[in-house]
Amino acid sequence: MPIFEYKCPECGFINEVLVKSSDTKPPACPKCGSRKTEKQFSTFAAVVKEPAPPASNCQTCPNSGGCPNFSD
Repeated sequence: MPIFEYKCPECGFINEVLVKSSDTKPPACPKCGSRKTEKQFSTFAAVVKEPAPPASNCQTCPNSGGCPNFSD
């Protein structure tokens, strides 16, 4: 089930709602009770992870043989 943002034109409250595909009517505003909420265009955020640094550059491991969690 996707999450959509709905904005109430009467009070301006923006609410995130988990919507079932069978729901056809927009949800009521939880702040003022209006049934005229409008679906908003939402963006998403992408998370990009960087690769782990080589064990030779690691300065946080206590043992001098390199990081035991890193394999070449």
